Amino acid sequence: MNARTHPAIVLLALAAFSVVATGISAALPAVGVVAPDFASKSDSGRNVRLSELRGQVVLINFWASWCGPCRQELPLLNKMYGQYRAAGFMLLAVNVDDNRKDADAMLKRLDLRLPILFDVSKNVAKLYGVDTMPATLLIDRDGRVRYVHRGYYSGYEQKYERQVRELLKE
Repeated sequence: MNARTHPAIVLLALAAFSVVATGISAALPAVGVVAPDFASKSDSGRNVRLSELRGQVVLINFWASWCGPCRQELPLLNKMYGQYRAAGFMLLAVNVDDNRKDADAMLKRLDLRLPILFDVSKNVAKLYGVDTMPATLLIDRDGRVRYVHRGYYSGYEQKYERQVRELLKE
């Protein structure tokens, strides 16, 4: 290598410095690991603990009212929840808005019928290393992360549905 520094090396060094300087290493859980356990209050007022959902296929979706793709995705997830719920599928829509009123207003507009968890303190989002909105994870019946998705683009819901059906068959 000559005296000039390769741009990729510079980018890696900057990325490493930002992690050290901020103390934050944003990384969603890796495929194959046991999903980090958490408990959170739902919109119905009851506590939901992830580990108590073992035996079911669980989709965790992190969202916020200010997130345009989230507003597109949530109604599609709501439909999928209604379709597969009786087969052993659970969906946890984890809201990370600073103000619950913003989330409630959006939920009212969208008329959703899926479990909503409120993570105002961002503890669950931090536990999962959420660094993009929306972020979606599919957890198998044994509690292992099987699929991780960052963001949302039209058509992702078909990918989610294929993956849910696959996990439900296991």
